[in-house]
Amino acid sequence: MTKAIAFLRTLKALFKHEQDLGKRRAKYKSQLKIFKDQLDETALITEYPCLYDDTQVTEIEPHYTYHPAWAARVLAQTKPVKHIDISSITHFSNIVSAFIPVEFYDYRPANIKLSNYTSGKADLTNLHFESNSIASLSCMHTVEHIGLGRYGDPIDVNGDKKAMKELSRVLAKNGDLLFVVPIGQPQVAFNAHRIYDYDTIINNFNALTLKEFCLIPDDFSEIGYINNPPTEMINKQKWGCGCFWFTKL
Repeated sequence: MTKAIAFLRTLKALFKHEQDLGKRRAKYKSQLKIFKDQLDETALITEYPCLYDDTQVTEIEPHYTYHPAWAARVLAQTKPVKHIDISSITHFSNIVSAFIPVEFYDYRPANIKLSNYTSGKADLTNLHFESNSIASLSCMHTVEHIGLGRYGDPIDVNGDKKAMKELSRVLAKNGDLLFVVPIGQPQVAFNAHRIYDYDTIINNFNALTLKEFCLIPDDFSEIGYINNPPTEMINKQKWGCGCFWFTKL
């Protein structure tokens, strides 16, 4: 009986999807006709239907919308002479380089050409920088992937821990580290990513001091991100985003 119900629900969902798709196609054809009627006959037109973009609000991916915004606001406070970013989403360092000289490093180097910006290769489990040498450093939404093979790196169950140790090592005294990972109920989703609880991150950076913590929660729509939320809220998340601002005293 359960299988039959599941099958009927699947059929109902497919039927509903087909109905919706039909309406969207009809709307597209109507709009195309209106546009062609208004168009100069000599103009070239090709069809490229985008049927699902007429939403009531602009959809966003909360982690990658808010965590670079948080990090940029920290850099606006600290005003470093130079910033080094390791493997964060590239648009963060690209935009920041308009105001601050940036060095960007990745296991798979990015071929980006901008003023105030250089790019190179780095292995987070064995960084080529001297100890205590980087005054302003970021590594955001990256370490959770290390050692899972997703980006061509070797399988290493402790790859993430090695990376956190390396970030601590290269951070200068009184320097700032902006570190971001998924936060909530701990698990490994092989080979995509890991999710950490708050204490695991604090313990792995026990040589550093936490200056600020922000949470992008599962239910982000009304609040964006939360400064210094209670630990109970952090560990209830399934796919939260933890933004840690550490310093080395």
